[in-house]
Amino acid sequence: MSTEPPPFGSGQSPDEDPFRKQPPPRQDGGSPYDPPPRQPPYGGGGGQPPFGGQPPGDQPPPYGGGPYGGDPYGGGPYPNDPLSGMPPLAESGKRVLARIIDMILVGIVVGLLAWAFRISQYTVDSDDFEFGKSLGQEALAAVLYIAYDTFFTVRNGQTLGKKLMRLRVANLNDGSTPSVQTALIRAAVLWIPFAFCCACIWTAIAGGWSFFDKPYKQGLHDKAAKTVVVSTG
Repeated sequence: MSTEPPPFGSGQSPDEDPFRKQPPPRQDGGSPYDPPPRQPPYGGGGGQPPFGGQPPGDQPPPYGGGPYGGDPYGGGPYPNDPLSGMPPLAESGKRVLARIIDMILVGIVVGLLAWAFRISQYTVDSDDFEFGKSLGQEALAAVLYIAYDTFFTVRNGQTLGKKLMRLRVANLNDGSTPSVQTALIRAAVLWIPFAFCCACIWTAIAGGWSFFDKPYKQGLHDKAAKTVVVSTG
């Protein structure tokens, strides 16, 4: 039973998450949570190896098994491939479009609030011309972007942009909707540098990483939170 707290506002436990991967059915009719049946060594003779040591059937696969050496994040009951049983990974181009939509939506709110509370500053004098956002506006942008991303990711894995593009965020190890902690880490890595220093440059680097990352097409914020983005249709 998972000890991860249920997403706020969802009213369900993580084990009831409809997106959570389920162990594949056992071919021998047993429970999928039971260990696989032990194979008799050397074709069913029932004896011990001729030179002693551990029977081959009891030896674990090297590096956790799987084409990539097992789940690199150490989670889930799927030793071969963490993506087994999940929808296909999202196209990086669609991820970019979804992110642009989110940036525009939240950016409009940030701009309106900054104007309403007069926290944008303009400094002009004979020696210097400076136009920039005040610390207050930067903090406001960071809080709103992180809150927006975290809330919708925990709710069902979809921000408004991702919903329009038919994408969702999922935990890499089991395909479930990310927890508050996971979503918060993911949002903070993406939006804090964006708000305070690097703006679109950091967003392009963090999000654009998915174009080149293999095998999971993760952005840098996905790697920090151990998540992937998958298609919903």
